[in-house]
Amino acid sequence: MSIDSVYVNNFRNLVEQRIQLNRQLNFILGDNGSGKSSFLEAIFFVGHGKSFRTTKSDTVCHFDEEEFFINVKDEEQLSFGLSKHKDNVSFLIKKQGNRINKLSELADHFAVQIVTPESFKLFFGGAKERRKFLDLGLFHVEHKFSSSWKLFAKILKHRNACIKSRLDNQHFAYWTNEFIKASTVLAELRQAYCEQLANELTIWLDILMPELSSEITLSYFRGWSANKELVDTLVSFKEKEFKQGFTAAGAHKFDIKFLVSGKPIELKLSRGQQKLFLVALTFAQMKLIEQVKQVKAILLIDDIGAELDTESRSRFYQALKLLNCQVAISAIDIAAIQPLLDKLEQDKLKQQENYTMFHVEHGKISRIEEIG
Repeated sequence: MSIDSVYVNNFRNLVEQRIQLNRQLNFILGDNGSGKSSFLEAIFFVGHGKSFRTTKSDTVCHFDEEEFFINVKDEEQLSFGLSKHKDNVSFLIKKQGNRINKLSELADHFAVQIVTPESFKLFFGGAKERRKFLDLGLFHVEHKFSSSWKLFAKILKHRNACIKSRLDNQHFAYWTNEFIKASTVLAELRQAYCEQLANELTIWLDILMPELSSEITLSYFRGWSANKELVDTLVSFKEKEFKQGFTAAGAHKFDIKFLVSGKPIELKLSRGQQKLFLVALTFAQMKLIEQVKQVKAILLIDDIGAELDTESRSRFYQALKLLNCQVAISAIDIAAIQPLLDKLEQDKLKQQENYTMFHVEHGKISRIEEIG
């Protein structure tokens, strides 16, 4: 579902305004600190109920204000609102003016994906970052995942409480048995999704990184040894768990590694190649979401010019045409997006109905009417 317009008030340094978006391509230009990344962050917030820049939602409110507001209207003019006062723990969420209780209802409607400088955490930020990425795709693609994950988290909490209290009794045995069943369900869902993702990823790597496509593989670790049953792993880890105070193996420990000729991507690829891989991975996940939900994802690219050379941006454009979704791209200046504009010109798509350009200065977003 594409976004028709975005209203922001007291969000970061953005002044109060409503911005009409193009259903295809949107370029947001501005200096560092102007507010262009904040605008993408506002869109991301509606799709996820959180920021991609901070875990503290209170910090996104303008420092002089007590409450921020974001409202979006989709292509069918359905209205979705999100606001939060600094003194409140929870968000106020509305659909068509009526209050709703779950942030997940926004995520169900808007499948927002993003590539930012922070996306490199997939390589350097540890397994937690990779789990977040994979589970985001699963949330949209596999309807059983959300309830399975919630049940698993509840069981894990109970089992950890037993371990911390050193309760080696029937109570502990019960939660261990439930934990094994819940872990197995999650592991099967994740493995199936990883296989789908790997197959789809190959398609986008052939476009974006054809010289390396055949060398790149995904390696899935379910959270315990592939050669042992979880029940046997937990028996062998029992003493270790009671010393550490938490569950040492299970679905909460899963990881996915990105390899080039068997070596970690971050050791084999340049920064620019890493970014192209991130784009390919994001495109693959977006396609899987579209195939299952029949909803086109919304793609945000923060700082397109960073790390990508002219040839890479040309490949990015070719992939973007095949993706066929609403896109918002930020850049410092027009030079960073010129290869994309040149391709639009070549394809005779350099027309206002096909893309819109915006300039951001001191938190004010203005549409650039004249196209050079």
